[in-house]
Amino acid sequence: MNLRNNRDLISNRPVIMGILNITPDSFSDGGSYFKGGGVVHALQMIDDGADIIDIGGESTRPGSDPVSTEEEIRRIIPVIRELSSVTDVPIAVDTMKPKVAEVALDAGADIVNDVNGLRSKGMLDVLSTGVPVVIMHMNGEPKTMQIGLTEGPITESITNFLRERISVAQDYGIKDIIVDPGIGFGKTVKQNIEIIDNISQFSLGYPVLVGLSRKQFLSKLYPETDRDDATVKMSMRAIQNGADIVRVHNVKAIASALRTSLYKNKN
Repeated sequence: MNLRNNRDLISNRPVIMGILNITPDSFSDGGSYFKGGGVVHALQMIDDGADIIDIGGESTRPGSDPVSTEEEIRRIIPVIRELSSVTDVPIAVDTMKPKVAEVALDAGADIVNDVNGLRSKGMLDVLSTGVPVVIMHMNGEPKTMQIGLTEGPITESITNFLRERISVAQDYGIKDIIVDPGIGFGKTVKQNIEIIDNISQFSLGYPVLVGLSRKQFLSKLYPETDRDDATVKMSMRAIQNGADIVRVHNVKAIASALRTSLYKNKN
């Protein structure tokens, strides 16, 4: 995957994407870095083993309200600009808005992580220069996506969606693509497990990202387990089933689990 300044992703092991929410209302760590400390935390995640830092300024938790383009830019651009000046670790911007993506790329971001699957008007035009992208599947929109969930198998419909969005992206000259089946975005607990156990089917020739960190369904699966521990457990299960990138809050925990797994495999 080609990134600016000749940066690249490690490809001989699963890649860790560290989450940095510059929001007051994200479901897990909302508010922690809203008023400062974001760059320091990002650098700590890099020290802990993060290969990518994913920066977002709008919560996409279930029931969340959207923020304006101007507010999202105000939140994240200073952080992206400062972080890109002190590290060569790739920076992803987590946004559905074309203008936010454009300004973030100008400020030093390398990847656009779009939970809306590049469907917002103008997003494909912004990315047509060949910017690496994450195309994610989401049922509905964050405000209402967990209301009136439909039961039943979901692998085929996600795969069909990703295939269609990949084709459209390719028509715009986008070649560096990562796919994300969207665990927790309008899915039932059973469907989330189905996704994790069928990760390899979503690849379609591209790296697969899994973002299940601290999500509510983990508490239903492991009610007596800390969510970070449950995140590690299910992320490792996803990796074993073919995930290439794991998006997490607690980078140190997953990095430790990966080191242990690699050591066991060598011995």
